[in-house]
Amino acid sequence: METELYNIFGNHFEQPLLDEIMSVGKLVEYPAGEMLMDIGNYVRSMPLLLSGAIKILREDDEGDELLLYYLEQGETCSVTMACCLGQTKSEIRAITETEAKMIMVPVQKMEEWLAKYRGWRNYVFDSYHSRLNELMQTVDSIAFKNLDQRLVDYLVKKSEVTNDKCIRSTHQEIAYDLHTSRVVVSRLLKKLEKMQKLILHRNYIELIDL
Repeated sequence: METELYNIFGNHFEQPLLDEIMSVGKLVEYPAGEMLMDIGNYVRSMPLLLSGAIKILREDDEGDELLLYYLEQGETCSVTMACCLGQTKSEIRAITETEAKMIMVPVQKMEEWLAKYRGWRNYVFDSYHSRLNELMQTVDSIAFKNLDQRLVDYLVKKSEVTNDKCIRSTHQEIAYDLHTSRVVVSRLLKKLEKMQKLILHRNYIELIDL
């Protein structure tokens, strides 16, 4: 844990802060597909992601999901931070996209470190800024892009975060993430296959030219 912490966060955090994280943080590992947090849960700790990817989802009143953004190495979830600081219930669902390793930091340390360490304050503000930009991109995508382009963007981003040209998600899972129907996703994937942008296999989608 120490080596990974220093390699990933050493340029962001002061030595005393790194020492505190080592002292109070808990190293955890999860397989792909593990739910880390659900809507309505209280947040007891905050993740610092050492490896892997986590997808953050929102749910509407009818129970349908929408993918908001991914967390990757060196990042944390600003929505989790807001829940921690406000002592409110989570409004998002977090699921590991790949195998993931992270350090869980107790919630009570957050405010203390904001006052104590400039590196932590900058990290928190940068995280809020990054997540806000990603949320704006999600809103823009829904408002201004047709579903064809949203699907392409989704497949490309998913390939980037998993570092794999093969997308191992069902058409229904993709439909959930894009807040649409499986029938529509299947039709658009067939269209992209005819355009020789991808190949549909039995259990995965192989990206060719997206």
